[in-house]
Amino acid sequence: MNLNYRKDLDKMPSYDGTERDYRIKVNANESTLNLPPFVEERVITRLSRIAFNRYPNEEYSDLAEQIARNFSVDKSQIVIGGGSSEIIEKVFFAFGGSPDKKIVFPVPSFSMYKIYAKAAEGVAVPFELDENFNLDPDKFISAVKNSGANLAVVCNPNNPTGNALTVEQIEKIAAGIDCAFLLDEAYVEFYGKSAVNLVKKYPNLTVARTFSKAYGMAAARVGYMIAAPEVAKMIGKTFMPYHMNVLSLAAADIVYQMRDEFVPRIQATVAERKRIFDLLKNIPKIEVFPSETNFILIRSEKSEELNAKLESSGIGVRHFSPDAPGLKNCLRISIGTPTENDEVFAAIKKFVAEKLR
Repeated sequence: MNLNYRKDLDKMPSYDGTERDYRIKVNANESTLNLPPFVEERVITRLSRIAFNRYPNEEYSDLAEQIARNFSVDKSQIVIGGGSSEIIEKVFFAFGGSPDKKIVFPVPSFSMYKIYAKAAEGVAVPFELDENFNLDPDKFISAVKNSGANLAVVCNPNNPTGNALTVEQIEKIAAGIDCAFLLDEAYVEFYGKSAVNLVKKYPNLTVARTFSKAYGMAAARVGYMIAAPEVAKMIGKTFMPYHMNVLSLAAADIVYQMRDEFVPRIQATVAERKRIFDLLKNIPKIEVFPSETNFILIRSEKSEELNAKLESSGIGVRHFSPDAPGLKNCLRISIGTPTENDEVFAAIKKFVAEKLR
């Protein structure tokens, strides 16, 4: 049998989503808590009224209208997808498609950018952050222009480094480049400074958001984008009909209606991030990077041993492979509950005392 796969499919990098049954799971930037009880009750009630025999229709429209109303834009400017990851993938498809379509994005950043660029048959043009993971807007603008890019991408705050650009810096990039600009705001609720209003001023700007992080809906896979009407229309053409299921849409609609219920949790996560950051800074031989997200990035010369020690204790963090651009010896630690965070900190402190004296 001759199975003719698409050319270079065997060379396509893949995202490792394999999970272990960790006692403390702080490796995927998920919310450490399920939905607030009152929100969960409303979601379950809403799901009980779903007509499973019908294709999605009103549910997509209702959620899009609610999001549009919140940002004071037209509903035609909203596209909903399976997490912000699918939104990003479709943006890459829309602006990729041939070897002359260059896609510029920072490294280190979200690892899927490189994969999506290849899948979209565009050309990935990595832009290296400095030694402190900072992005210089002027240098980024120059890189975009010099490469003749068709799409520029920035994750803000950045994953996995945790740092962020100001809204003024984002605007400088939007104004300084002459191609499509995708702003990935997956973690913006923890930062509190969104550039989404710039969409009204810069038609080349598209903003992607997600329900997976701050709203604890990673299992449902819901994200959305806000863009100029014509951009949203064109990117919408890359989706299959009925690409969102009714269960996720209905649940997200309730969660978005009740998003104020999540504010105390977001504030608690930010407070915990600051507390743990201060504690980790006091551990010798551990480099800790500032964060505006729901995770913290650290660096240790014994990162592999540290990761193994944490795993043996039932603690799962994200350890980056030695060939991950700019992330050698780095571990990313999601913010869990105070008890979980204390245990992770104690384990790291003990490891350093024993192995890095």
